[in-house]
Amino acid sequence: MGKRESIQSNWEIVIGLEVHVQLKTKTKMFCGCELVYGDDSNTRTCPTCLGLPGALPVANADAIALAIRLGSAFGGTIRETCHFSRKNYFYPDLTKGYQISQFDEPIIDGGSVSFWVEGKETTINLTRIHLEEDAGKSIHSEEANETLLDFNRCGAPLIEIVTEPEFRHPSEARAYLQRIQQTVRFLDISDASMEKGEMRCDANISLRKHGEPELGTKSEMKNMNSFRFVEKALWYEIERQADVLDSGGTVEQCTLLWDEKNNKAEIMRSKEDAHDYRYFPEPDLVKLDLSNGLLKRVSEEDWELPADAEKRLISDGNSREDAGILSGEKALLNYYDAVRSEGIESSQAAKWIIGEVLRLVKEKQKPIEHLGLDSARLAQLINCVENGTINAGTAKTLAARLCDDERNLDDIIKDEGLSQVSDEAELSQVVESVMDENPDELNRYQNGEKQLFGFFMGAAMKAMRGKSNPKMIQKILTEKLG
Repeated sequence: MGKRESIQSNWEIVIGLEVHVQLKTKTKMFCGCELVYGDDSNTRTCPTCLGLPGALPVANADAIALAIRLGSAFGGTIRETCHFSRKNYFYPDLTKGYQISQFDEPIIDGGSVSFWVEGKETTINLTRIHLEEDAGKSIHSEEANETLLDFNRCGAPLIEIVTEPEFRHPSEARAYLQRIQQTVRFLDISDASMEKGEMRCDANISLRKHGEPELGTKSEMKNMNSFRFVEKALWYEIERQADVLDSGGTVEQCTLLWDEKNNKAEIMRSKEDAHDYRYFPEPDLVKLDLSNGLLKRVSEEDWELPADAEKRLISDGNSREDAGILSGEKALLNYYDAVRSEGIESSQAAKWIIGEVLRLVKEKQKPIEHLGLDSARLAQLINCVENGTINAGTAKTLAARLCDDERNLDDIIKDEGLSQVSDEAELSQVVESVMDENPDELNRYQNGEKQLFGFFMGAAMKAMRGKSNPKMIQKILTEKLG
C-alpha cells in the first residue's frame, strides 16, 4: 500500500474550496474604470478604486446580473434584497484599508455543482456565492529586494463561490474547478483564465478519523493558479497533516502559500495572526433591491449548461467520454452542432472533430474558430469519404491543407488526382505485383505468419500512393492470400 492509500485508509480527507472568479464586465465593481488585462501598470485607476477621500462607490449592475446568472445555473436561492459590507484588513495593495464584499447577506445562498470523476458523477453543495471587489497586485522582485504595486486590478468585480467541506479527494477538487471554469465560460460570465488571475482558488484542508463527526483543525492553502498545482498542493498539505497526526502531534491552524517553483507550501500566518475582519454594512452603498426587474430579466435568460450539453450529446449517440470532450468548450460544442446541422451522423462528426480537428488545433496553436477549417468544409470532407470519392487517409491529409487552402474541395481533388481508385481489376493487378515482389514474405504468410497481412496491405496502399480504396484492397488480399 502506498503512502496516499495508507493516509486514506487511516484518515478521512475533508476539503472545502473558495473560488474567486473575475466577472466579464466592461468596468470595475464600484467605479467606471475599464478592465483591460495587460495594460501598463496603474493606468486604469480613478479616485474611487484608489480609495481617495470623498470618492463614492456605485454598484455595477452588469456584475450583479452575472452573479444572478451563475446562481440560477447552480440552483441557488437568490436574495431579492441584500447589502454590501466592509471587510477590514491591511495589505499594501488594498488601497482603502478595507474591501467591499458581502458577509451576512450574500446575493446567492446554497446551490450545487455536479461533475464527473473517474466515471462517477459527484455533486458538491455550495454554501454561498457573493459579490466583492478585488485588491491590487503586489509584484515582488527578489533581485531588487522590493515590492511594486499595480492598482489596475483594484476594484475588479469578483464573485466568490464557497463550497461545503464535502470534497474527499484532491481529484474531486480538480474536477470541480474545471466544471466551474467550464460553466462560467459557457454562461459568458468570465474568461476564467487561471494564468491571468481571472480565476483563483483557496482551499481549507483537514483530516479526521473515519466516522468522526467533528472536523479536524484546518489549514488554508492559497496561491494555486492551475488545476495541476491545486491537486499537488492539496496532497502536499494532506501528507503533512497526516505525518503530524500519525506521530502524535497536533495540527495547528494556519494559512499556507503554495510555492509552485519548489513544489512546497510555506506558512503565511498562524492562528494567532489570523485576521478579525470586523465586518459592518457599507455606509456608502444602499441595499440592493433586485425586485425592480433585474432578477426577473436574468432569470428568464436561456443558457445551455455544460452538464445539459453532455446529456444532449449522449442522447445524440455519443459516448459519455466523447460527449465530455465535445462539451468541454462552448466553441467546440458550437462547431460540433454546426457539423451535425450539415447532415453528418453524430459518431462521424465526433470522430473527425476529436481525432483530426482537435489535433490541428493543438498543432497550429489556434482556437477552433480561427483554424480555417469551418464546419461546412469538414462536413464536405467527411461526405467525400462516405461516398467513396477519397479514402480516409487522403481526407486526413486534406484536413490540414484546407486550413490554409481556400480552393473548392472538389477542385483540389480533381486537379491533384486524389480521387480514390476502386476499380477491382486495377487493384487486383497491384496486389498481384506486391505479392510477386515479396516472395519471402508471401512464403512466411502461407506458412502461418498471418500478421504479415498488414505488411501486404501497407505495400499495396503505398503502391497506389494512398489513393486506393482500403476496403477493396483488403477484400482482394483476403481472396488472393487465401
